[in-house]
Amino acid sequence: MSQIAAMRNAMLLGLSAGALAVAGAEPPPRTTLANPALTYTVPSRPYVVLRQGPLEAVIVDNQAVDDAVLPGHRAGYHGVASLKHTKQPRNLFVPAYAGLNFEHIHDGTVQSNKVLFEPRNAPMELRVIDQKTAELYQPPTPHWGLESCLRYELKEGEVIEMTFECIPRREPYRNGYIGLFWASYIDQPESLDTHFLTPGATAPQWVTATSPQHGVQATHRAPSDDREFAHAPDFPLTLVFNFSAHRYATPWYVGVCRRMAFAMVFRPEDKVRFSQSPSGGGRGNPAWDFQWFIPAHQVGRRYQLVMRAIYTAHDLDFSLPPTLDQRVLRTIQKTAEF
Repeated sequence: MSQIAAMRNAMLLGLSAGALAVAGAEPPPRTTLANPALTYTVPSRPYVVLRQGPLEAVIVDNQAVDDAVLPGHRAGYHGVASLKHTKQPRNLFVPAYAGLNFEHIHDGTVQSNKVLFEPRNAPMELRVIDQKTAELYQPPTPHWGLESCLRYELKEGEVIEMTFECIPRREPYRNGYIGLFWASYIDQPESLDTHFLTPGATAPQWVTATSPQHGVQATHRAPSDDREFAHAPDFPLTLVFNFSAHRYATPWYVGVCRRMAFAMVFRPEDKVRFSQSPSGGGRGNPAWDFQWFIPAHQVGRRYQLVMRAIYTAHDLDFSLPPTLDQRVLRTIQKTAEF
């Protein structure tokens, strides 16, 4: 048994019956966080290469790597360090960074970067499930006490399915909610913009979302998402609460890089917010991000987010009305059937 697994087992033995009583309201477990029937191996390297159809994804923990597979990969960045396609052999993501990277835990209060970027800094364990699936398990983090597991699974249809499960193990959240944030750092795309459908007078229509600078007009919400989360006026994560005027009609968005479309698709019930930065990964390297909030959470209860990312050849024309004549839109529609 690994040291991290031993720590978790010891912690579980110390839970009160009251903390476990909420399990009946939880979603079915999908990761090793709560499903002891799932088996895995812990590799000697901090990464694993997954393949399915035309996709190759390298899943990495938050250790630094510098070898032929991940040259110059920096510590802290984790998730999908490299994403390649048989039609585009260059990595979609900035090589030093990553995509679908669990970036922030917050409660809207001012904290140090070490605390706000705690998923980068706290120990992680890479768990290989099979040739198409790997997980990143993180024991309760030092400040927030959030235990979590990220599962990355390559599926047919040029899809990566990401499942995130977490359990708050204590209550440091002063504003009564847990804010979580994921970032994907795109390597020199031809356009920094993102695209999604917005409600129109008679039918949804394309909107091209542009953020003029980091933290300005950065976040896009669903039409019904007027939730307010208390936060400090000088809250330092400027992307989180700096809203654009756009509202999305369907819970997905897409960006274009080297004639490939990268789309992120979410479940409506998760009420995800889209975010973007024109320079999150450095000049010319945008961050295409998303946020998930857990309001009125309970200590000891397990929460779950499921999303899918599509990486496929680009055939969209954003100047035309969206129709299923476009292959990428058909793929998104099919992928959205969780």
